[in-house]
Amino acid sequence: MALTTSQVSTKRKALLFALATATVATAVAASPAAASPAAGPGTPKAGTTRPTTPGLDWHDCQAGLDGTHDGMPGGTECATLAVPLDYGKPDGRTVGIAVSRIRSDKPTARRGTLLVIPGGPGSSGVDRLARKGEALRKETGGTYDLVSFDPRGVGDSTRADCKLGADDLEPAHLRSWPRADGDIGDSVARSRRIAEACARNGGEVMRSLTTANEVRDIESLRRALGEEKLSAWAISYGTYVGAVYAQKYPERTDRWVLDSSGDPDPGRVARGWLANMSAAADDRFPDFARWAAAPERDAKHRVAARAEDVRPLFLSLAKRLDGVPERSADGKGQLTGNRLRMVMQQALYSDAAFEQFAALVVTARDAGGKPVPYELPSVSSADATVNMAVVCNDVHWPRSVPEYARDVRADRIRHPLTAGMPVSVTPCAFWKDRPAGKPTRITSDGPSNVLMVQSLRDPATPYRGALKMREAFGERARMVGVDAGGHGVYLGNAARAGEDSKRAGACADRAVTTFLTTGQRPASDTLCTTAGTESK
Repeated sequence: MALTTSQVSTKRKALLFALATATVATAVAASPAAASPAAGPGTPKAGTTRPTTPGLDWHDCQAGLDGTHDGMPGGTECATLAVPLDYGKPDGRTVGIAVSRIRSDKPTARRGTLLVIPGGPGSSGVDRLARKGEALRKETGGTYDLVSFDPRGVGDSTRADCKLGADDLEPAHLRSWPRADGDIGDSVARSRRIAEACARNGGEVMRSLTTANEVRDIESLRRALGEEKLSAWAISYGTYVGAVYAQKYPERTDRWVLDSSGDPDPGRVARGWLANMSAAADDRFPDFARWAAAPERDAKHRVAARAEDVRPLFLSLAKRLDGVPERSADGKGQLTGNRLRMVMQQALYSDAAFEQFAALVVTARDAGGKPVPYELPSVSSADATVNMAVVCNDVHWPRSVPEYARDVRADRIRHPLTAGMPVSVTPCAFWKDRPAGKPTRITSDGPSNVLMVQSLRDPATPYRGALKMREAFGERARMVGVDAGGHGVYLGNAARAGEDSKRAGACADRAVTTFLTTGQRPASDTLCTTAGTESK
């Protein structure tokens, strides 16, 4: 089954630990510091003069574009920012951070700069601004210059490469799916091999790939832009980056939007995000089951006659496919149980992926036991490197293989959809370099200028984890929950979902846009319902 170009891109960039979350009550000023243009020194004002940008040599991105950022709005500018490889050695070697900008087209309405913080780890902010820039400019009405960046290790920024082999770059291998009987021996061997390759080939740049350095790079970018404060829209893993920035530089934040957040527990960080995906898949799968059993589906996409039959059918099919080898005798890829589970887990990110996933399930269901040809798009070694390096460099991971095996056995029973993968061993268990410092603890110390927006049935960053982020921020934050499924809320899944989810998504979009353009947040945490009505 062929994948569309957009789905190939999504799978390529989602990578190993892809992260991912009713209607808004009457908005009130979040706090004087957050909502009033006159609140305190350094607060941006509408109509402010655009600052100079020392250290950034802007040029038209379209020049020599070569299709890398297709769809980039006309007039988008690009530049490269030099930042220290090691902030402890500010006069030493530098790395380049690719930056893009869409200027406000209404100077009298301009408040400042809105930074789009990408997810991943490993996603390109330049690509995201290319895809979302026009919609974001329309929503914010010229309130901001829109800026984003490729984090170090990503896209057009300075790269690192562990030089991983083709077999290790198979997506269903990068994620440590256990064997049919739950054995993790293959994953242990692969994880150890990947960690050794990174130690051997990754170099200084790979060792510098951390959340802490991305936060420092954002602060360097703020200074280069000449802005006293930044506003931000952070997505998925980017919400953790944004939260850490807000903790480290609270006086430099203006209006701060965190879209689809994970649990910021400093003792686990990415290990906790990955483990949470087991229950998150359980939360989200019923949305697909209802879609795939709807009477209006045609024969190619109707998985079962009743929604309650879709899950057992999927589990039975995956179990049967566990007996299929990954390659046929002539070397061609075949659909296995873990490849089917991998596609399922990724398809839950967006309703737009349901149709193709359902078609694959129907094809396998009706194959009569015959192998189904199937290839997952490969991930580049450099993309895999940045994703692994950030999560392995950020926090200590357990070293005990028996501990991982025990966790897998228990998780497979509790959450059979994901078959133990989210708690399985990863290269971080064998990582050679230990984290230089402890992860940042998010607290309630700072201005009340954070708005969180979160789907109730997010398959990557589940609602229960976002509640932990909300709790950590205390009165600094308000959260808008959305009675919908999928990963990413603002300007995202609502346009591609069913009518009920569209209403909930539109409600959330209004809340975020209102905050970004006026500084007003809901008076309390709220829920955007499928009816589109306001509810506490």
